[in-house]
Amino acid sequence: MLLGVGALALTTAGMAGTAAADDPKGQKYQDGRTVGIELTHSQIILSGNGIGGKRGDGFRLKRPCWYEPGPDADQMLKEQEEVRPYFFKLQPNATEDDFKKYIKQFSDQVGKKGRWWRPAYNNKDPNGMACWTALEPFVFVPPGETPPGGITREELRDIARAALTVPEFKIRTSPGTKSYVRLGTYVWLTGMGATTRSVTATLPDVASATVTARLTSLTLKPGTSAAESITEDCRDGLGQTYSKGQPLKCGIIYKRASDGQPGGAYVLTATTAWGVTSDPQFAYEDIEVSATRSIPVGEVQTTVRESGSGS
Repeated sequence: MLLGVGALALTTAGMAGTAAADDPKGQKYQDGRTVGIELTHSQIILSGNGIGGKRGDGFRLKRPCWYEPGPDADQMLKEQEEVRPYFFKLQPNATEDDFKKYIKQFSDQVGKKGRWWRPAYNNKDPNGMACWTALEPFVFVPPGETPPGGITREELRDIARAALTVPEFKIRTSPGTKSYVRLGTYVWLTGMGATTRSVTATLPDVASATVTARLTSLTLKPGTSAAESITEDCRDGLGQTYSKGQPLKCGIIYKRASDGQPGGAYVLTATTAWGVTSDPQFAYEDIEVSATRSIPVGEVQTTVRESGSGS
């Protein structure tokens, strides 16, 4: 019995798309709170310093599968003829006439202008493969047209967005090990690296889209209502390192000791916000990343000495 075209196509798509699927530039993904990006049977290349970070933000593609433009009619026929051994391996009872019937759909398009479009999907999405198998294995499309389900520039942009991650960080303070009531605690962040991160999704010879995240702000939560947050100089998102004689512009002033708190300390939370945009100008929701640090706060001790009277 002749194997259905769709079933064979699942195999031939894997063979014909091997170069793209096995290319690590097409397989990068993020591993944070998102489903991630792992492009399968895709020609799309992901690049940029926003790939491979530790924190995503839950962004998910609206549709986990799509069609991409592939070879012209002549090239597609050649590719399909090359999988002839695979055809008979999958269908031991198939005849030469069966293969001719299969290949006819490709030879019929030879000499016509246009391209064969093939499906690709995001393997990190739990619905990705099911979405992919529901698509036609290949669709011949005249030049200048896009088939239903064909990838759009907006979807290419969203693929870049889904691959975008931003760095985590560590909170530093001065004083470092313990703060004191009404003594300013300077707060700054380290370990972040570049404060601009971008990802470009490129469909070679077709289109590309770049999404960029820029660190825009830092907010502080002292972990108690008995404190004042100073955020005048937190706007760059990095905080304020301690410098002798400089007034506190990004930090916390605690007004009560942390005795009685779990672990004898308040829990300071720092949250960075990253504005996310794309060209042509389009804004996504910000990405936020938070970290915590325990801040023990003690009372400033004063010693009063009495001087004795003379004899």
